[in-house]
Order: sequence, then C-alpha cells, then structure tokens
Amino acid sequence: MDIQSLQAFVAVAELSSFSLAAIEMHLTQPAISKRIASLEEQLNQKLFDRIGRNIKLTQAGNALLPRARHLLADLKDTRRMLANLSGEIQGSLTLATSHHIGLHRLPPLLKTFTQQYPQVKLDMRFQDSEQAYAGVLTGDLELAIVTLAPQPDPALVVVPVWQDQLRFVVAKDHPLSKLNNLKLADLTQHDAVLPGQQTFTRGIVTKVFKEQGLELNVTLSTNYMETIKMMVSIGLGWSLLPETLIDESLVVLKLDHQPITRPLGFLHHRERTLSNAAHQMIQLLRLC
Repeated sequence: MDIQSLQAFVAVAELSSFSLAAIEMHLTQPAISKRIASLEEQLNQKLFDRIGRNIKLTQAGNALLPRARHLLADLKDTRRMLANLSGEIQGSLTLATSHHIGLHRLPPLLKTFTQQYPQVKLDMRFQDSEQAYAGVLTGDLELAIVTLAPQPDPALVVVPVWQDQLRFVVAKDHPLSKLNNLKLADLTQHDAVLPGQQTFTRGIVTKVFKEQGLELNVTLSTNYMETIKMMVSIGLGWSLLPETLIDESLVVLKLDHQPITRPLGFLHHRERTLSNAAHQMIQLLRLC
C-alpha cells in the first residue's frame, strides 16, 4: 500500500465525497479516483459503495479506516522525530483552537511565537473544543488550545493554562436586570441562550443546575460565544459569558451563587512525538 493512496482513502472516507477529498488534497477528482482504484486493486477489496451520488464504506473499508489513520499518524510521528534531530525550529505546526480563545487569549502569544520562529508555518484551525480533542486523538492535530474536558481521555496530556470566569448576563432591558440576590431557580423561569448540548461549557452549566435539581429552559443554542453575546444583548434570554466578552451592552446579574469557571489550556497526544516547534509553543503557553 502506498501512502498517497491511503491518504486519499482516508480523505474520501471522512468527507464522504471524492470531489471534496480532491479539494482538500489539492488534486483533481480523477486523480483521487485513480488512487482509490489502485488501493482497491492492491487489497483485492472494494472499499466504497457508490450509490447514486452517495458514497458509503464497505465492510472492508470500515475495517481499513482505523488502521489507515493509525499508519498515517505513525508516519507523521516518524517524520517529526527525524526532523527534530536537526535541532532546528521550522516546518509546519498544526494546531487547533476555539474562536473565543483565538480571539481573546492567543493573539499576544502568537505574535511572540511568529516573531521568534519565523521559519515555522502555522497551520491553525478554528474548531469546537470537542472536535479539536478528536483531532489530537486521531493524530490530525499536533496541539489543541481549547476548553478542557471535565474527564479528559487518558491518552492525552492535558495542561490547564487559564481559568475563564463565567458571568450570568442579560440585556439592559431584561426583567432580570433590575433584580438583586437572584437564585439559580429564578433563572429557570426565563429563556436561556447557551452553547450547544455537546460542548464542554454547556456540560459545566448543566451540572451546576442539576446539582440543585433544576432544569434549564434553553431556547437558543450556538457554539460561538460572540453570537451568544449578540443574542443576549438584543434580549433573547440570559446566558453565561467569559468576562473578556462583557461590555456596556450587557448587565451582569447579581446572583447568590459561587462563581462558575471553565478551564482553558492545551493538550497533545501522550504517545506522539512533538515537533521542536510544538515544544516551543508549549514553553510560551506555560509562561501565560
């Protein structure tokens, strides 16, 4: 099996599309098809069922996919190990971060990094924290700087860097804005605008309310904090936002409850070799 055919196979499997895989790999669609056909011939197995415009993995394709991902991750790891022997800090560093962290925590650090290591090409991807976790586990990402999971996978090295203080906020004309000594139960009588159900932040908030036997009344969800801020500011409900996002368009509620925080930090795979560039990025993160 050649590496290029395996790369094409994984791209088609993950995107469920030959055309999208071609775009991602900067190839033509016939070139992708040729690589898949070559792999199928080498294995003497059909890897995809093509039903109309839909593409599905066959049983053989499903069996191959995790092994192909593992082989490609090992290859990346080997290349990083050999590149590290030179001691030079260069090449590509693939990392992911959330929009909020990328906008409000990372700019000074990234400026310092790019000034100190101009030979490093940053392949920076804005992703939900949950998606970034998965990318590090599969080897697609070398580093992720995200909201940390309450129970991280043991295969990951997870290091907290910041504590994000979350504040309960509403619009200036919201009924709750005029009240003092509010309790969590008071909030459940009003619409909430919160991150999506699968996010770590939503899990933190839900846990706090469940501990008091309370159910949230969530009417709107989005994974983008800036969008939540906008929806709250026009009166669509209350929410919790990091202090870095709060301005004069919002009112911080006077709540009789201890502060709610979420940990932010970085993570990498425990068994993957980090590039010299990744090590330097980690050194800067530890100084934050």
